[in-house]
Amino acid sequence: MNLNQVTVYTQRPVETVEFFEKLGLKRIVDSLPRYARLECPDGEATLSVQVADQVTATNNIVLYFECDDLDEEVARLKSLGLSFTEDPTDRDWLWRQAYLLDPNGNKICLFRAGENRKNPPWRVN
Repeated sequence: MNLNQVTVYTQRPVETVEFFEKLGLKRIVDSLPRYARLECPDGEATLSVQVADQVTATNNIVLYFECDDLDEEVARLKSLGLSFTEDPTDRDWLWRQAYLLDPNGNKICLFRAGENRKNPPWRVN
């Protein structure tokens, strides 16, 4: 099984698509303001943005995007006017991570884990 797509429901679809385009995703379907689909610059995953008539629940997801050069990517995004809730930080689990929020308040983690993402020293075999 392979994760193919995540859909973000929002009352701010245009702003949400623009946010993810700044992150480097490319719009491949454009039916805004109702719907758009974007593809990640690396891999095969896509992200959809769909208008929500009413937000009824608190969102508890975090979207993770791995970057080859996290610090360079954070600097690029800051130059585009994006604000981070946490600058790049080395973690005990051998990842370097930074956090920001999309226009809907969804938590976005940009990280660099390399081989440690799927094969940390404590991996269970």
